[in-house]
Amino acid sequence: MKVLLTGSQGYLGTVMTPILRAAGHEVTGLDSGLFADRVLGPAVVDPPTLTTDLRDVTAAELEGFDAVIHLAALSNDPLGSLAPEITYDINHAASSRLARLSKEAGVSRFLYASTCSVYGAAGDGLVDEDAPLNPITPYAISKVRVEDDAAALADADFTPVFLRNATAFGFSPRLRADIVLNNLMGYAVLTGEVLVLSDGTPWRPLVHAQDIAHAFATCLTAPKETVSARAYNVGTERNNVTVAEIAQAVVDVVPGAAVRITGEAGNDPRSYRVDFSRARKELGFEAQWTVADGAAELHKAYTEFGLTERAFHDDFTRLAVLKELQAGGAIDASMRRR
Repeated sequence: MKVLLTGSQGYLGTVMTPILRAAGHEVTGLDSGLFADRVLGPAVVDPPTLTTDLRDVTAAELEGFDAVIHLAALSNDPLGSLAPEITYDINHAASSRLARLSKEAGVSRFLYASTCSVYGAAGDGLVDEDAPLNPITPYAISKVRVEDDAAALADADFTPVFLRNATAFGFSPRLRADIVLNNLMGYAVLTGEVLVLSDGTPWRPLVHAQDIAHAFATCLTAPKETVSARAYNVGTERNNVTVAEIAQAVVDVVPGAAVRITGEAGNDPRSYRVDFSRARKELGFEAQWTVADGAAELHKAYTEFGLTERAFHDDFTRLAVLKELQAGGAIDASMRRR
């Protein structure tokens, strides 16, 4: 397939490109490049890339593609809370517009990176794709809205699929240090202390970036009658863990590290455990990486590639990068390149 991958120069896109290529797909990227030069380790070889802001994509740019994989977004809850109007503009309005333009351009399959955080404060029971949605942040609310908008476009010629990813972890050359396992490992390696700002009790479903990529590759070729306008949780029940358990997985692989739970951020309402059986039954897909595997991988990468405290806080934390780019005049208040 000829695949357009939005967010190709991001954390997930950088991992997904080689996996899609290995599956035989021809990949073109689309990315405004805000994080392209924030790399840990060897230089990245990107696919041919359209350097277009998501809000400016045209139907002509989408013509000739068999599928669009849509990852691009303002990608975390703190950023969504800081600038909710921009989050809705990009994550909802521009994403729904991309789905409409994809259909107009003759794209037959539209794979959308949604999130398990659409379930919000779901308590201790396992939630599946038919559970009530309870998004509590602008980021998650945007994801629900795009799912609804894209589902309404489904017909015999256009197949939207919604992959509700668990919280990602694992190494990518374009690292994100602001997601929970990656973040706690950074503190452990750099300070010897695993710093937990919540009380450690919230549940999180976790999934490795490579497993997310394989789930998307699976959905590219799954039967249309199975996946059209269908949502799939992406992950494994083995990785439904508390924040305290994630911290312990870090301590287990970092010599001399200790956990410090401060509780200063209070009780995090984002707590949920997820059922991933639909993807197993309908797609034959299940995530393979455990939290312990990911902790070991991250520890090796951080030490081998020389992660520094400055890079950890400034280069690989999304909010910090965007503030730096705004302060330097590289992007405007709407996150557009000047």
